[in-house]
Amino acid sequence: MPPLDKRSQKSFIRTNERIRAREVRVIDENGEQLGVMPPFEALKIARERSLDLVEISPNAVPPVCKIQDYGKFLYEKDKSERAARKTQKVIVIKEVKFSVTVDEHDYQTKKNQAVRFLGDGDKVKASLRFKGRQMAHRDLGYKIINRLIQDIGEAGVVEFMPRMEGTTLHAILAPSKKIAPPAPKPVAPKPEAAAPAAAEPTPATEA
Repeated sequence: MPPLDKRSQKSFIRTNERIRAREVRVIDENGEQLGVMPPFEALKIARERSLDLVEISPNAVPPVCKIQDYGKFLYEKDKSERAARKTQKVIVIKEVKFSVTVDEHDYQTKKNQAVRFLGDGDKVKASLRFKGRQMAHRDLGYKIINRLIQDIGEAGVVEFMPRMEGTTLHAILAPSKKIAPPAPKPVAPKPEAAAPAAAEPTPATEA
């Protein structure tokens, strides 16, 4: 049996004498079912074929073990994991910050940033923070974020519509699919509760 290297220690795969189940279901190197047997019997068969006994399904009842070359098994496993990592796209959320007083040039610059991020396959969090008395003019913030959504068009789709969290308004956009959905309707801020109007007096009628 070859000594365990660092990769095998990290993988927590039991092999040969380290298999602790009372019985295991055994598959040989050709994929043939050898049946259920104690691990020591399966290991004896593996030794006779100059191979290892590798536990491939520890949660099965009984656990499934395969007779194979353990070094080759680790190589193939590592190779498949590397291939999976290459094809895996890590989605990052990039933030684009606005202010209620954003000027046209700054708005266009940040809009183009958002379009570029979406084109790279990343999500975009568009945020706008209200400061002090600006909270009384939340409709201006909604107009800016809604305009951004409309201007981005088919470059992205809205994952979370504009909403307030504390003093910050934000929306999240994701890269668009092949077929872009229709642009969402603008979201307006919730109106503040108005005080009930006083009832007008009823004019008196002449007798």
